[in-house]
Amino acid sequence: MNSPGRQFPCLLLLLSACSSPDSDPAGPSQPVHEIIDESKVPVPMQDGVNLAAHVYRPDAPGKFPTLMLLRYFRAPFQNEHAEYFAKRGYAVALVDSRGRYDSDGKWVPYVNEPRDGYDAQQWLGQQPWSNGEIGTMGISYNGFTQVMPAPLGSPYLKCLVPRENQQTNFGHLYNDGVMQLNVVFEFGLFTKQGSQTQKILPSEDPHYRRLPLLAAVDDFPQVQHVKDWFAHAKYDEYWQAYGIKEKYGQIQVPAYFMTGWYDNLVHEGWRNFKGFTEEGGSEAARKGTKILVGPWVHGGTNSYPELLGVELRWYDYWLKGIRNGIDTEPPIKIFVMGPDVWRFENEWPLARTRYAKYYIRSSGKANGDQGDGTLMSSPAQDEPPDRYAYDPENPVPTLGGQISTHGEIRGRKDRSSVQSRKDILVYTSEPLERDMEVTGPVDFKLYAASSAVDTDWTATLSDVHPDGQAIHVCEGIRGARFRDSLETPTLIEPGKIYEYNISLWETSYVFKAGHRIRLEISSSNFPRFARNQNIGESLGTSDKITVANQTVYHNAQYPSHLVLPVIPPGNGN
Repeated sequence: MNSPGRQFPCLLLLLSACSSPDSDPAGPSQPVHEIIDESKVPVPMQDGVNLAAHVYRPDAPGKFPTLMLLRYFRAPFQNEHAEYFAKRGYAVALVDSRGRYDSDGKWVPYVNEPRDGYDAQQWLGQQPWSNGEIGTMGISYNGFTQVMPAPLGSPYLKCLVPRENQQTNFGHLYNDGVMQLNVVFEFGLFTKQGSQTQKILPSEDPHYRRLPLLAAVDDFPQVQHVKDWFAHAKYDEYWQAYGIKEKYGQIQVPAYFMTGWYDNLVHEGWRNFKGFTEEGGSEAARKGTKILVGPWVHGGTNSYPELLGVELRWYDYWLKGIRNGIDTEPPIKIFVMGPDVWRFENEWPLARTRYAKYYIRSSGKANGDQGDGTLMSSPAQDEPPDRYAYDPENPVPTLGGQISTHGEIRGRKDRSSVQSRKDILVYTSEPLERDMEVTGPVDFKLYAASSAVDTDWTATLSDVHPDGQAIHVCEGIRGARFRDSLETPTLIEPGKIYEYNISLWETSYVFKAGHRIRLEISSSNFPRFARNQNIGESLGTSDKITVANQTVYHNAQYPSHLVLPVIPPGNGN
């Protein structure tokens, strides 16, 4: 059967208005096969290194479409998924990354996966049990291993299903210039050669606070890659070499991205979706790519009950040519938090968005939730600024949000217990008269000055319930030296007012009538992010710290304001 991955004119026909999401549906592949299970199958790389694969395939004559997982970690669910697809007429190869488990060579996180992934696809496509049609699978690191080889253009590769992954590792390990410390330490310090896997450090582990930070790294062996991440604390050729930010035009195949609103990679997921759909190198990549975003934290897509069914429909269409309607569904499926409903959408941001500006206001005493900070739709004309002292020795603790680990503090948590701190400026709206849906990218424009030569600025959006709970919605951070560029950071002049654009990432959330919208401004979110020591020296190299006296402006000349993507009431798509 011809694959739609090869028949692009056919794809355009299928994507036209001549069909609808439920037209001419075909049933999914059925579990009719017994399985052949082969372990430690050598997969040769061009440089002579052999990777090891665990191959599941139907115990039947003929050739089958092939699914590939290039993995740095093993987990039982991978084998369960492999059996699921093998029973339904797919060969599945679980390939260990170079230097991991049964694979030869030296493991350097991420660096070898683009070429190794391509080589593995070239080998799999020529096996006697493969029909030369390859799709990929995997989550997190194993989602990134799907997109990294895609620009190299294996002719066998036809589609991807990357879950919870990034477009560049700089976007993963650094957020607008600020290191995601818990990821670097919990993944980087504990994942080495062979079969070791990461360890979750308690949020109060002393390594997070060790100064200089590179001294904490020195406590662990085989972590040169972590030192490299510190050394490349800006977006440069090191990150570009294996990321895909500049390479979308070389990608010929579509992807079905999956992530969660509280996933620490949701922002990167949307970047990937936009990159494929706007810059992809073929009609298949641009028109065929989709994204699904649920209410999950990192790893949460595994809990989606329809996961395997969605993946099966995707592979059936792209690898078997089954007309099951998935190609004509809208490209975006999101979970709207509040009413807790799924909804299809056609574009991102949504075309019907009305961008609402909420200006921060106060009489100069917005410190803590008992201060006088307000959010209003009208800007101030002449108001005194708000001030606070950011002390790196006493950072604002992470509570809620997109931290990748620590179930006790990540996700949709109540932040009211930290909002009394005087180093957090709090601005709260009046109670809403009616429900307000906020769906799309959330941004904050800040005008501020610091006594330091470098510092960070954080912004957190929360939903204040009538009972006083302040439920985390989304958050962002901006390194002051990265205010203009991630490639060429520059220090700030103490006392000078600068404009900072802070992305609070993306969300889909309904603030209920009677609830209030709250914005926090501070300078730390620890241990999710490394503390800025306010001294302007290279990350991880110094044990010096200084207190930064911060000034936030809100007046006619410097109208600091939140921008919310408000969706008018009515039916979605």
